[in-house]
Amino acid sequence: MTTATVSHSVRQRLTGALFISQSLFSAAMIAAFTLSPILAAELGGSDSAAGVPNTLTLLGRAAAAYPIGWLFDKVGRRLGLTIGFALALAGAVLTVWAVMNGSFIGFCAGAALMGMGRGGSDQARYVAAEVQTADRRAKVIGLMVFAGTVGAVGGPALVAPSVRLAEAGNFLGDTGPYLAAIGLYALGLVTIFFFLRPDPKQVSRIVEAENPIKEPDVPARPLTKIFSQPEVLLAVAAMTIGQLVMALIMVITPLHMDHNNHGTEAVSLVIMAHTLGMFGLSSVTGWLIDRYGRIPLIVAGAAILIISGILAPLSVAVPNLAVALFLLGLGWNFCFIAGSSLLADALAARERARAQGASEVLVSLATGVGSLGTGAVFNQGGMTAVAAVGIALSLLLVAALFWFNRLQQHTTPPTAPA
Repeated sequence: MTTATVSHSVRQRLTGALFISQSLFSAAMIAAFTLSPILAAELGGSDSAAGVPNTLTLLGRAAAAYPIGWLFDKVGRRLGLTIGFALALAGAVLTVWAVMNGSFIGFCAGAALMGMGRGGSDQARYVAAEVQTADRRAKVIGLMVFAGTVGAVGGPALVAPSVRLAEAGNFLGDTGPYLAAIGLYALGLVTIFFFLRPDPKQVSRIVEAENPIKEPDVPARPLTKIFSQPEVLLAVAAMTIGQLVMALIMVITPLHMDHNNHGTEAVSLVIMAHTLGMFGLSSVTGWLIDRYGRIPLIVAGAAILIISGILAPLSVAVPNLAVALFLLGLGWNFCFIAGSSLLADALAARERARAQGASEVLVSLATGVGSLGTGAVFNQGGMTAVAAVGIALSLLLVAALFWFNRLQQHTTPPTAPA
């Protein structure tokens, strides 16, 4: 098979299948967890149990990311993603059973399985990128991140009608969002299994043969060697720090607003602004990255995160918080998409799945650390302390960018005189 066989229509079909499946997964995930804290408190018998399923989802996501990346290499991207959807589907089915039977343990196990499914689904952006040439990778990664917008809008919209349909079908109303998730996960699985052909793994090797990152006969490097590469370290730092700062400030904002007598409508407006910043401009971000480069957009992302951290504690007025949270989402968006693109560029085809799976573990753990740690920081110093930690972490990313720039200056050979 030669590079001539990778036509534009093949790339479009693969990208379309991945975009549709990611939109379905995102909508299913958000719909499923809309009622999760309420049901967890009821089934667990205490408000302290409300956050347990979300924590288990994060742990499941982190635990599955590398094994699914390994499966990508062994059985191909199509089957690897199919397995991820199957795990999420099994988790939704188990959750419906748990709610019907009042089982808190079953409910938590279902949340963990859905998290494991997300550990595979999140890597679809890399699968989409590897079938493209380098000059289009950031754009297609941005498109995959934009699929989250579908979930952000469609997921919550499914909750009320799914509750009514569940009751009409003699299920408990609270199972409705999980029944909707079962249908969405199943559609995503079918989309991947039947339409993600030819396998992107094979297409990526054709693309690699045309524009090799390294000599084709050189064996794949071990992870320790890959993660000592400056470009890889910077890419992972951008994604991980961006995720950590975002989780720190975003998770605590509703509680901060509640303490300042804001109602549900105001909280929803601020979170909506944040979601728009995270996903709404992803296609534009990808275009900017492909036009101006990965590093400049990581710089811009770090700067926007710092501005967000400065604004967040300045005022409890809704317009200020909406702007701060919008910028928080946009800074994350720049760091996440540019970091993902930089990582995809730095890896040869046979290295991508393992290395990207390992990086997803770090990103997932960053989400968990941010979500679990922000409460303690807020308890000690309020939103000012949370924002200060976020700014400090963003400055750490800026320091990493300076280090990378100096390293590049020392390793780039001087231009020969004319």
